[in-house]
Amino acid sequence: MNEEDKIKKALLKKALGYNADECVEEYTVNENGEEVLSKKKVTKKHYSPDISAVKVLLERYYKTYQEQVALMSDEELKLEKERLLRLLKEEEGGD
Repeated sequence: MNEEDKIKKALLKKALGYNADECVEEYTVNENGEEVLSKKKVTKKHYSPDISAVKVLLERYYKTYQEQVALMSDEELKLEKERLLRLLKEEEGGD
């Protein structure tokens, strides 16, 4: 997975919200002067969706149909026209 995919995945996770384990550990010093784990508390925490992440995700990765069409080559436009005409014929035949 490249860096761009990792960023997109992280943005998507933050945009949709997620659950995570939160771990709190307490240590004490024993008679030998060593730190020893005395308490460990693991709780589930919910992180709500983040609207800023949604905005960045949409602006960066999802284009409107008009933007997609503007970037299409002549060949891609012809294929899209044929696809849309097929859909129209199916709709007319389904009525």
